[in-house]
Amino acid sequence: MSDVRLGYFGPAGTFTHAALLASGHAFGEAVPYATERETILAAARGEVAAAMVPIENSIEGGVNATLDALALEVEDAEIVGEEVLPVSHALAVRRSLTLDDVVAVTSHPQALAQCRRFIAEHLPGRRIIAATSTAEAVRTAATSNERLAAIGTTTAAELYECDVLAAGIEDEHGNQTRFVWVAARGTAPFAPRPDRPAKTSIVFHGAGDASPGWLVRCLDEFAGRGINLNRIESRPLKRQLGHYLFLTDLEGSVADANVAEAIERLHAHCEVVRVLGSFPSAGPAGFEPG
Repeated sequence: MSDVRLGYFGPAGTFTHAALLASGHAFGEAVPYATERETILAAARGEVAAAMVPIENSIEGGVNATLDALALEVEDAEIVGEEVLPVSHALAVRRSLTLDDVVAVTSHPQALAQCRRFIAEHLPGRRIIAATSTAEAVRTAATSNERLAAIGTTTAAELYECDVLAAGIEDEHGNQTRFVWVAARGTAPFAPRPDRPAKTSIVFHGAGDASPGWLVRCLDEFAGRGINLNRIESRPLKRQLGHYLFLTDLEGSVADANVAEAIERLHAHCEVVRVLGSFPSAGPAGFEPG
């Protein structure tokens, strides 16, 4: 496995990078990509054996860039595994700056949202700057002439030679993020866990979504067969206001007869039904961020 290339939503020092390193997979090279979409595209094209992207946070919900890429933009990729890991944030600045020196705070929007209380209490009135990733925010803070503070990992702070002014600044401790492994469609599960139950992710939408009871009829295909849905989320279909697609995680594998039948019956209600992946669910979180 030493020659395997794995992709991740980068740059180095992101939570995704830390999650990849903690996953226990042997690989020869970890390849960073600038956006979630680019990461997924690289996996679909076979540039890497598999790639990791964040998909859901326990506090802020779904990662829209990942959801939209999988549901609307990159049909040749599928989810082949997942990891669930704790997340803890740190406030980093370039060397010698103090909290009073800071004029602006930068990070990925998810991280900024997860640290609202800390920012309000300790950095009131500071300008907020969105970054493409937590690691990019730390790198910017390290190199900018502006007196920036960045929210990111302590690993990124060490990597970019920043001082950590505060650690564990997230508003809710016990925060977790779910990451998924994606690969070219038809790839075997990347993170096999024979001891874990299967999970299947699907996306569906249909022209009847404006009619009363349409979504209930769709979901009844699973309820009537005793299939538990452990997540459902809507996203704009990006065609016309008021029309949505639905992303659903359900218990079971597409190899299970009742799951396969439910998905097949869903076609009677929808224009599009697509399986995003069928894979072993993640085990208990066990990662302590650096």
